[in-house]
Amino acid sequence: MLGRRAGYTVVLGLLVMYGVVALRGPRGIPALLEKRREIRQLEEQNATAAAEIERRRERIERLQHNGPEQEMEIRKQLKLLRPGETTFILPDAPKPAAPNKSGPPAEQ
Repeated sequence: MLGRRAGYTVVLGLLVMYGVVALRGPRGIPALLEKRREIRQLEEQNATAAAEIERRRERIERLQHNGPEQEMEIRKQLKLLRPGETTFILPDAPKPAAPNKSGPPAEQ
């Protein structure tokens, strides 16, 4: 009777140890949580990409059925002008001067 009980205890102990190693090991609960986080992130990226695709489809549809908007887009892309039109190219705004990294000039 005592031998059988000791055998069950040893088997139960081994099962508990295996469970702890399986849950805390490299393929355990931390890995599962990381995979779930990664899945959520990829689902968000897919949703963003799907919204962008839908936005572009709507824009293509709009351009196909709206002549003036299509003409405006073509002229913008190809930088075309109609006779008598003038294009003004403005310089970029000047960037603010970078602060002097050496500090204020030394007084003499």
